[in-house]
Amino acid sequence: GFESLHPQYAYFFNSYYLQTGVPFSRANRGLLSRPTVKEVFEYRDYVDEQISEFVQNCDEEVWVEASEVMEVGINHEQQHQELILTDLKYLLAQNPLLPVYKEQELQETKESEALKWIEFEEGIVEIGNKGSEFTYDNEHPIHRTFVQDFELADRLITNQEYLEFMNAGGYNKSEFWLDEGWSKVNSEEWNAPLYWFKREDTWYNFTLSGVREIVLNEPVTHISYYEADAFARWRDCRLPTEQEWEHACGKQEITGNFVDEDNFHPIVLKDKGSGLKQMFGDVWEWTQSSYSPYPGYKPLAGALGEYNGKFMANQYVLRGGSCATSKSHIRKTYR
Repeated sequence: GFESLHPQYAYFFNSYYLQTGVPFSRANRGLLSRPTVKEVFEYRDYVDEQISEFVQNCDEEVWVEASEVMEVGINHEQQHQELILTDLKYLLAQNPLLPVYKEQELQETKESEALKWIEFEEGIVEIGNKGSEFTYDNEHPIHRTFVQDFELADRLITNQEYLEFMNAGGYNKSEFWLDEGWSKVNSEEWNAPLYWFKREDTWYNFTLSGVREIVLNEPVTHISYYEADAFARWRDCRLPTEQEWEHACGKQEITGNFVDEDNFHPIVLKDKGSGLKQMFGDVWEWTQSSYSPYPGYKPLAGALGEYNGKFMANQYVLRGGSCATSKSHIRKTYR
């Protein structure tokens, strides 16, 4: 059987799985200074060796069950690769020197076309994943739901459009905000998206390529659910439900600005064609749907049942992936 490299690692690296033991206090995880980077790499190499040996030597019956767990682990690591980039950005932004993670040439700024609305007729639609690809349990089971007639904007909202909301006093008008959001505006002194700041009369934002002036035609990013909802209300619109978003995707090919492109930031829309654009990549897209189980949902057995099920409360659903997401990780049913 597997023997850990260190007797405390099972406790140390357990973030929230109660069925595998007592997890280390989440509130104190940021205070840990050990193990060292060298020790972490040694542990990683040790685990890789143990997994490789297991895969090569286990019998077929054991592999059938183990392979499913391993596939969850591989996809979970992709999630953490995205989180490493977002955490790194937040950490670097706290440094007054505003250091650069990776130098990038500024992209050519193109003028955005006016926002268009794509119409969808009411009807009963199927939601959930029915393919053979890897999926998480929260994408199941497939079920039918009724959607009313709706329209969806054909592209993402730009910095220019969000700046219009700001300049119109959007952060000072309570009528556009949910109560919790308005409390945040006041208690946290919100007046712009995260990483935006003003020098004299010009807005700048911090990116993984350093500080730069706001590119007006880039998709707006790093806004909370409350800010997205307030903007939509100001525009006399609303956020889509996750069912509307998934139905609108139809059989759209999954293409976009993913981490594979090495941009590490949303980019100006290149496709000027008709229909929906920027559904995948660039920025995660807020929906107005609460994160809750689908009808008939059953969590997986054992510790894997803690992966999604127990977090289905007090959150809203995001769709589509971002510029920090791996292209091979995202699906139209991913939530």
